[in-house]
Amino acid sequence: MSNTIEMNLVFFEENRKAFLPLVFTKPLAKIRIGILTIEEKWGYFFNQKKTTLSYLTEDYLSKKYPLTTQKENLFINAQFLPTKELIAFIQAEINLNEAFVVDGVIVVAKCDIATFNAGNFETIVDISDFKLTEITHCTDIFTKNHLAIQQDFELLTYGRTSEKISETNTIIGTAIFIEKGAKVEATVLNATDGPIYIGKDAEIMEGSLIRGPFALCEHATVKMGAKIYGATTIGPHSKVGGEVTNSVIQGYSNKGHDGFLGNSVIGEWCNLGADTNNSNLKNNYGEVTLWSYQTNKLEPTGLQFCGLIMGDHSKCGINTMFNTGTVVGVSANIFGGGFQQKFIPSFLWGESATFQLEKAFGVAEKVMERRKITLSEVDKDILTAIFEQTKVLRK
Repeated sequence: MSNTIEMNLVFFEENRKAFLPLVFTKPLAKIRIGILTIEEKWGYFFNQKKTTLSYLTEDYLSKKYPLTTQKENLFINAQFLPTKELIAFIQAEINLNEAFVVDGVIVVAKCDIATFNAGNFETIVDISDFKLTEITHCTDIFTKNHLAIQQDFELLTYGRTSEKISETNTIIGTAIFIEKGAKVEATVLNATDGPIYIGKDAEIMEGSLIRGPFALCEHATVKMGAKIYGATTIGPHSKVGGEVTNSVIQGYSNKGHDGFLGNSVIGEWCNLGADTNNSNLKNNYGEVTLWSYQTNKLEPTGLQFCGLIMGDHSKCGINTMFNTGTVVGVSANIFGGGFQQKFIPSFLWGESATFQLEKAFGVAEKVMERRKITLSEVDKDILTAIFEQTKVLRK
């Protein structure tokens, strides 16, 4: 599948607050769903040597994720996941000062920044026939992860041959792809209900039971004896053990021990202590409510199964118990007996104290150094902005 389009891609967000706390530290285009991040999905179809990525996002994020525009830009709504059919249509059909929409919502527009900001397009084309996957809320990241894994699997494996699967494994189904350098031994891989993708230099340790749809991204690890149900994604450089179902771990995060994680989204640089468990189903089998940053209260999700949404850099101690539908902000340090409250604000320490910025920086620096990544001054500025924005919630 060739990458042929040359363009300045500008990602924008229709409803950013619906994806908090996951997007406190980054634009929505940086979120992983399926195997790839949203921007990686779009960028895969473009000539990446001649394509730039740019972001229309919050001011406090703009230094790390700047906006760069040209006379002609392709403005992309990061809430939509691309398909090869849509990309082919864009390549062949989209004209300057034209927007493609679904139910009145812009999916892509080709224009300069002034035209985009004014919404003054010469032509608006409805493309509802393309049946695109749209995410409108943070819970969509796990509820639609099975669709995204399937799409990304087809994209990444098209015309390619998997590395040989070791004979020590038990294989059920055929949609299994292993990248170069990956290690998988003495594992049950069941691709009956969806594909299984094992990324470059990733490892599944012996005794693990894996059901697709499943994605293990590059340099990630599944610990011995893990039980993982689809549709689950383990992001790059993450380590996971215990029991996991229908969850997305963004990357650089660890759930290294026994315990249950279900119907959840975990940000980057998080750590779940040994025997951490979350509830994903209420005892009365009722609809789960979830904290909303739009209304600052618990709101119905329309879901019977909903677990934990955790922002970047948050940690919890051993034996932590999370209620059904719990939201944790950025850089929270969670510990204490019994079930945690359903909403845990950013920079909370324990039950009511504040995790002071300098101490939060120190922890983040140590964690990131282990992956040979530096917490930059720009990163500190972003965390400082989040600290100030969320101060009222800690009260």
